[in-house]
Amino acid sequence: MSRLLAIVLLVTSSLAWADGDRTPPLVDASWLEGNLQQDNLVVLDVRSGIDNGGDRSSFRQAHIPGSIYSNYTGDGWRETRDGVAGLLPPVASLERLIGGLGIGNDDTVVIVPAGTGATDFGSAARVYWTFRVLGHDAVTILNGGFAGWQAAGFEVASGTSEARPFAQFDATLQPDLIASLEEVQAARDSQAQLVDARPSDYFRGETKSPAAKAAGTIPGARNLPHTSFLGQQSQVWYLNADQITAKVNQAELDPSQRTIAFCNTGHWAATDWFVLSELAGFDEVALYDGSMAEWSQDSSRPMQVAKQGLGKLLDLFN
Repeated sequence: MSRLLAIVLLVTSSLAWADGDRTPPLVDASWLEGNLQQDNLVVLDVRSGIDNGGDRSSFRQAHIPGSIYSNYTGDGWRETRDGVAGLLPPVASLERLIGGLGIGNDDTVVIVPAGTGATDFGSAARVYWTFRVLGHDAVTILNGGFAGWQAAGFEVASGTSEARPFAQFDATLQPDLIASLEEVQAARDSQAQLVDARPSDYFRGETKSPAAKAAGTIPGARNLPHTSFLGQQSQVWYLNADQITAKVNQAELDPSQRTIAFCNTGHWAATDWFVLSELAGFDEVALYDGSMAEWSQDSSRPMQVAKQGLGKLLDLFN
């Protein structure tokens, strides 16, 4: 069993960050409202059809003043290669995408999900992880997303966003934040912790994603459902920082060991990666973007499913 985790949460609602300090990873609507006029602050709205979050037309109808829009599911934040969905695109493609949005290396990026569901939050977490993979640390997520901004009663704008000129965005790849198939295979024989972010029915093999070839999980993985950290308040979905310590300790995770988060296509796992790496302060956390979509492609790779029926009964007598 791992040692109990004492977490110092890196969350703030203060109105400004000190010069030289890293942007807090998770902020609330009051923080954003107080910092909206900061130089080099870019509010990036990534709403999509996930959890009925909306689209570009929804953005035109209502958005945070001064924000820009990029559709998480349609604008190239993830791609499919060799039949595996959800993979990180080539660095050059992401540099063009981000630079084309008018975001440069000196900008602080506030990522805004819809705030309409637990899976929707994963959109912001995955874009956040992408920025960090590219070496851009001045990035944060608006907790509650656009729905939370509206619930707080702050000003809402309409129409298209003001066009930003193309910016030069140069990535510095951080490979330690990405787990490859080979590393995941090796992790089963090392001290690395594999964390399955899917709901427990997927983990047990009772439910299978269309993206995966087989049901079950990677042997030795521990289950930490991404939904554990999110809850609804007045129809707005927030990440609940108060739940982190209990949920991480329940999963018996050691913050000093390298940890690899996965799911079906590297989306839900982004929430676990964000929580463990950015809020819980784990030493080294990576995201396996190939996840079960890639792992299950080869039938020779082992799968673990929960024992049912007679199997469970026999275990009781062993």
